[in-house]
Amino acid sequence: MTGVELRQLRYFVAVAEELNFGRAAERLLIAGPSLSQQIKALERDLGVRLFDRDRRSVSLTPAGAALLPHTRALLERADDLKRQAGRLAGSEPVRLGYVNWLPADLTSRTASVARVHVDAWVAPSHTQVARVADGSLDLAVCWVRTEDLKRLGLRARLIGADRLYAVAKGTDTGDVTAADIDVLIDDDLTSWASWNAYAEELARDSGARALRISDGAITGPAFFDHVRRCTRPVLNSPKGQTTPLPPDLVRREVVAPRVYWTWSLVRRESEARAGVLAAVDALCDGVGELGIHAPDSWLPANDPYALPR
Repeated sequence: MTGVELRQLRYFVAVAEELNFGRAAERLLIAGPSLSQQIKALERDLGVRLFDRDRRSVSLTPAGAALLPHTRALLERADDLKRQAGRLAGSEPVRLGYVNWLPADLTSRTASVARVHVDAWVAPSHTQVARVADGSLDLAVCWVRTEDLKRLGLRARLIGADRLYAVAKGTDTGDVTAADIDVLIDDDLTSWASWNAYAEELARDSGARALRISDGAITGPAFFDHVRRCTRPVLNSPKGQTTPLPPDLVRREVVAPRVYWTWSLVRRESEARAGVLAAVDALCDGVGELGIHAPDSWLPANDPYALPR
């Protein structure tokens, strides 16, 4: 039982309620193969088979049916513990900073455990990491490197991930290999230090062409103007993931490898306040691996979630 995790129990309940791994994976916002692996790991740790499954159907075994109500009760007690921790944390707000992305359901996920105050100062990842380290923030959603966590005494948990795509001229919307794209690197280190470090490593690893710029074209209208001047597709940054494309430009998926940018929820290693820790769990439990560990995916070697190479 030492290997059993609450998230695995939540996965078990979801599959038991859906009786379909695909629907359960969609509900849990994780990949289907990852869900199947976690259920197998849970069955191994419990020493019983929970589901009978074949290509057409999924059903609870007698052991799974017997354990289901106990599992629901255990999860309810765990949720109650989180609520109690939030109340014990008092009224002191948890200060959270970000770069440009936050979970859409942040408020609903944290309301019962902490009073989260989203900081109005939107700043680059390296700035938000430094603010957590110096105590200006309690938490930050940002991109961070393993070396920064060690240097500043921080911890990180995966909260989200973006699969980056390329933007190009013309009408071809087919896949493009990473070796055939351009990656922009900006001279403005105040704003783009994290992106530049990421982009430089991607260029070294994949063969993408690094282009140094000084016109603020990493994102926004200037980015689209730059794409129009380029002869190759240009990698879109995380800040432009949801920006609508102009009608004369197209989106092209990057393959060989698929390129991912991770979002971490960063806190101080010494953090002991119940409200902060409960907010971290509420936002990160059950996130899954979000495709970043697929065989053809790419992360920087110093990304906290990168697999050993």
